[in-house]
Amino acid sequence: MHATQGRNGGLGLALLSAIAFGGSGVAAKPLIEAGFDPLHVVWLRVAGAALILLPVALRHRALPRQRPGLLLGFGLLGVVGCQALYFVAISRIPVGVAILVEYLGPALLLGWVRFVQRRPVSRAAAVGVLLAVSGMAGVVEIWSGLAFDALGLLCAFGAACCQVAYFVLADDGTRSGEAPDPVAVIAHGLVIGTVVLTAVARPWDIPFSGLAHRAALGQREVPAVLLIGWIVLVATVVAYLSGVLAVRRLSPQVAGVVACIEAVVGTVLAWILLGEHLGAVQVLGGALVLFGAFVAQTSTAAKRGKGDGGAGRGDGQTAGTAPALGALPDALPPTGQPEIAGAP
Repeated sequence: MHATQGRNGGLGLALLSAIAFGGSGVAAKPLIEAGFDPLHVVWLRVAGAALILLPVALRHRALPRQRPGLLLGFGLLGVVGCQALYFVAISRIPVGVAILVEYLGPALLLGWVRFVQRRPVSRAAAVGVLLAVSGMAGVVEIWSGLAFDALGLLCAFGAACCQVAYFVLADDGTRSGEAPDPVAVIAHGLVIGTVVLTAVARPWDIPFSGLAHRAALGQREVPAVLLIGWIVLVATVVAYLSGVLAVRRLSPQVAGVVACIEAVVGTVLAWILLGEHLGAVQVLGGALVLFGAFVAQTSTAAKRGKGDGGAGRGDGQTAGTAPALGALPDALPPTGQPEIAGAP
């Protein structure tokens, strides 16, 4: 009874995380189109979230000495690489296309685990991932990808590669010791990301007066500061924290597959708010993504019953978004970076 309630609650949190991460690109694009540099928007996002989570970083002030490689990997790859490249990508290509390309990361990592590390993967989880990725291909009509800006596609793919590189680094860096608190890793990663982005984005050049103006969200005019507030509070802080709680209740790989819904959320929001309309094939692709998440969810009980190291771990986070902070799951790691992703 309690286990079922925990899984249901975890599923709800995973959906919340996916929805929160999925809205980041839709909120950021009007700011970019209003004249803000993509890197400036990323800096505002990361610095704002780092400030909110700074008490957590201070509470775990010893962590940088204990796990410097893990924190640097998350800060440089999971935060700076994923998020900066994703925001540059959406400045040049549609939001849905950028999300899909970034979400090639889980598939790339699944291939790395199976064919490079030669580690076993759950067949059901792998099928769920394939269904989800195939569905997202329909959502964004990937076959028309050559019609999009090449640099934008390259940046989105770079975000996916950063995601994979971080997961591999996290796995190699946590085999020998106990996994740290994932919220502390997120907090320190955001602080590191802020420092690095400060050197790259030059925030002193941000036109802060523009935050007092309004930006065009489709046919609507909304305050620019409201969009920044959404990106920082909802699409970053809420998204990361709900992802952590979801992984603790579901297992990293299940929360990660559910997080694939982020692509559907981002595309649907872009349709409603930015005027990027969906066709019948895209709607069917979205249904396939949901079915893929269901297939992975139903495989969890059997995987836990085998005592698998990836199921039931409490050391992860979604982002977008949520990286499995502390271990690489045996089937599929959660994504979402910001977005990490991406997850965005």
